[in-house]
Amino acid sequence: MEALMKTNATDFVSDLCVKESHSEEIAQIQIAVDEKNFITDTCKVESSEKTHFCCHTKQKLHSCNICNKEFSQKHKIEHYRTHTNKKHYSCYVYQKEFSQKCSLNVHYRTHTNEKPYSCDVCHKVFSQKHSFNRHYRIHSEEKPYTCDVCRKQFFQKRNLNSHYRSHTNEKFYSCDVCHKKFSDKRNLYGHCRTHTNEKPFSCDVCHKGFYYKYNLNVHYRTHTNEKPYSCEVCQKQFSEKHNLNRHYRTHTNEKPYSCEVCQKEYSDKVNLKRHYRTHVLIKPYSCDVCQKQFSKKNNLNRHYRTHTKEKPYCCDICQKVFSDKALLNRHYITHTLKKPYSCDFCQKVFSKKDHLNCHYRTHTNEKPFSCDVCHKDFSQKNNLYRHCRTHTNEKPYFCDICQKRFSNKGNLNRHFRTHTNERPYSSDVCQK
Repeated sequence: MEALMKTNATDFVSDLCVKESHSEEIAQIQIAVDEKNFITDTCKVESSEKTHFCCHTKQKLHSCNICNKEFSQKHKIEHYRTHTNKKHYSCYVYQKEFSQKCSLNVHYRTHTNEKPYSCDVCHKVFSQKHSFNRHYRIHSEEKPYTCDVCRKQFFQKRNLNSHYRSHTNEKFYSCDVCHKKFSDKRNLYGHCRTHTNEKPFSCDVCHKGFYYKYNLNVHYRTHTNEKPYSCEVCQKQFSEKHNLNRHYRTHTNEKPYSCEVCQKEYSDKVNLKRHYRTHVLIKPYSCDVCQKQFSKKNNLNRHYRTHTKEKPYCCDICQKVFSDKALLNRHYITHTLKKPYSCDFCQKVFSKKDHLNCHYRTHTNEKPFSCDVCHKDFSQKNNLYRHCRTHTNEKPYFCDICQKRFSNKGNLNRHFRTHTNERPYSSDVCQK
């Protein structure tokens, strides 16, 4: 054995190599002795260190005395500084200090904008290897982190940690302004920007700003029309995963969210929150012009256009404009003449499902909408709203010419004809 170690030590190769050797026992020699010039065919590197060979065999010869973490190479010394808080490496640009040289090298790339790691699938580049590995799981769909409670899987460990707090209801992070608490630090940072109105993430196409990077990524798909999430049942595609999850419940009829007051069930948490406001009468959204309050933000936006007269939705057939997208969709059906909804009682057909539902009540005499003041019942919600204005004396519709106000739009239109002298109705008998 000694003679073999003295002759042609440079010819010793490991069992990972395909290169010829002067001895069959060469693998055992390399592991047993600390001889020079160990060469592996895997990386073509010559090394006098036994530890280099261990990076191929996955052996970990070194361990930390404090936390017992194991290492295959002599990184134990640098790791030890994470316990002592000693930082020997300093950035020459900002003088930021680091305990490990590799951390300094990674930090330098924030100055040089170097991104040496590239994704083979989408060619996105990264400055750090762990960021690349995390990204690659999106393509491979690997989810190595699993919740012990509900078995839900995650791409990243920090997402698992955040999710786990949904079981424990832990909220460590609190807003200094409104004292709202959060289970995740990133959510706190995003929330704080709602107070400062800081929107650091901006769209390159339309320059719209966002509080969160995630919202920017989702918004960007409105320009690219990318819809990466697809329903397994009907193949409908979505730009956001939570929209896919919400849609999927239309197939399973699952309604996991329940109102604690009336036990009404919902398939979506947002709809439950909206419904809950009908019990507690919370209306957090207020109009700057008339101070009218709303329980939903989109209702405030729709109402605000009654002041600005803005009509951003245009029919591409007749160019008629509308203040609300739902009105445009309803109008669009008048061009297609489609009436897919039919009454089971009288076979009358309707272009919209809500029109059919309202019509049904003429057969059932159902009046589900009740006035809180006089308890009068109505079959349609808009009739209840119109009636409630007799109690509040609210008159939201006004004439542009004489400024006279009205409680409903029909009365305003009727009044407006006194100025225009328009007479749209004629008698079938005398044509007057």
